[in-house]
Amino acid sequence: MIYLFQVLNGIGLGMLYFLLAVGLSVIFGLLQFVNFAHGAFYLLGAYLTYDLTMRGFSFWAAMPLATLIVAGIAALIEAVLLHRIYKLPHTFHILVTVGLALVVQELVIIAWGPLGGSVPAPDGLQGVVILGDFIYPQYRLFTIGFTAVLAGLLWWLLEGTRLGAIVRGGSESPANMALLGYNTLRINTAVFGFGAGLAGLAGALAAPIRGVEPFMGIEALSVAFVVVVIGGMGSYTGALVAGLLVGVVQSVMTTLWPEGARLMIYVGMALVIALMPRGLLGRA
Repeated sequence: MIYLFQVLNGIGLGMLYFLLAVGLSVIFGLLQFVNFAHGAFYLLGAYLTYDLTMRGFSFWAAMPLATLIVAGIAALIEAVLLHRIYKLPHTFHILVTVGLALVVQELVIIAWGPLGGSVPAPDGLQGVVILGDFIYPQYRLFTIGFTAVLAGLLWWLLEGTRLGAIVRGGSESPANMALLGYNTLRINTAVFGFGAGLAGLAGALAAPIRGVEPFMGIEALSVAFVVVVIGGMGSYTGALVAGLLVGVVQSVMTTLWPEGARLMIYVGMALVIALMPRGLLGRA
């Protein structure tokens, strides 16, 4: 039963990793922009959910509000600052976004303190599901189901709608999209906000599971890059498969080898880079 418990934990964790990674992948796919501030948006989503619930908002109100606020902040940052450095070498992307991530982290510490806090599971999901000898928290099951539905909606949005076609067209040929009359600057801003909003949503969903603390964005960023590398840059399906794989491996390894649980996902990434440089399902 313990392994079934850990596999389910891993699936839930993996779906959160997927949300993180697909946002990062969408931003890089359209903008060719290396965003090391992505974990900071996850951090903001978690802390805004924490703050709103402490102010009396229900989790069901706090989660979408936090997501929208993070998306709006990210879009504003892109429009004011980041779009100015897109054409510069990736070194500048890294320097600017790392600096941005550190600023956000320090602002979080100033606003909410260095110790972190906890977010209660929402009303209606504070109990457990009991199936014979198997017991599992209701909120974790909700997270799995909700993110699975969201994954399907995201796939439809990116692959089956006109909006998704515009995003794909912008990533493949921005000049042609401009000739067709599309405002590529607005598309870039919207996509950046959308990708950051997914990171914020992942943080909001993770808050009742793991709580909040000021350095959680660093961990989220490292895992997001691992998932993107393993799945393949620009691959939606790759991000989903790799997120689940990383989540399950990490969760199961906490039982088999707790000290090496984090190590194993980086070993897996190194093997994928060595054997399949484009990732499991990366574009050729």
